[in-house]
Amino acid sequence: MRELSDLIDVEEPAWPELRKVIDAAPMSVEVLPADGGLGEVSLLQLQVTARSYLGAVVLHCGGLLVDGGWLRVLGSPVAGSVHGVPSLARANRFPGAFDPAWRADPGLVVAQDVLGGVFVLNGADPAGHGRPGAPGEMAYFAPDALGWEPLGAGHSTWLTWLLSGGLDEFYENLRWPGWEDEVGALNGDQGLTLYPPLWSAEARQDLSATSRRAVPMAELLGVARDSVRQFDGVDPGFLGAA
Repeated sequence: MRELSDLIDVEEPAWPELRKVIDAAPMSVEVLPADGGLGEVSLLQLQVTARSYLGAVVLHCGGLLVDGGWLRVLGSPVAGSVHGVPSLARANRFPGAFDPAWRADPGLVVAQDVLGGVFVLNGADPAGHGRPGAPGEMAYFAPDALGWEPLGAGHSTWLTWLLSGGLDEFYENLRWPGWEDEVGALNGDQGLTLYPPLWSAEARQDLSATSRRAVPMAELLGVARDSVRQFDGVDPGFLGAA
């Protein structure tokens, strides 16, 4: 176990570098106010240093609302924030007090999108839980495919890619005309449910023709998990607590 001072007082902390990436992003990125105490507690539980992008996000911001809130990168928000974005600690059910035995296994939920997609940093044994990719690599639960996709990159590379324009490419086939207004009306703990469902042939053919409504993220993630169980007979595992 490393002490909090060892995790924070490091050479070349990542936040200044990450801040430059955020400021240069081709889409909107809102940096939410941070709860410093929650950030420190979360950093201690994660046992990562401020030299990492993960540590920088957790320690220095309440989360990132990317592209008008389409993607929510989880951090350490101030309690009662009007944005409603959950903390990384809450989304991953961190213990109430530091527990050296706790592990983010099979993985750590680091971001969620408005469609119920979930980005996870793989834990020590992702394959044992049916998740693709190696330990320390990012994986994505795709709500349109109802399954996990390996991203072949670590957390810092993934975050840099998304903030440098990769988000448009990644969601190219999952947006419809006017999505900006619908997403902008959501709170940070809400997502959009589609009918016909996102994974259906009808939705794939014409997303703009679907009906969409705002629902709590907990409901959206629960429906996705139940759908995987129903169709594939497998449990996709933990998708994050909302």
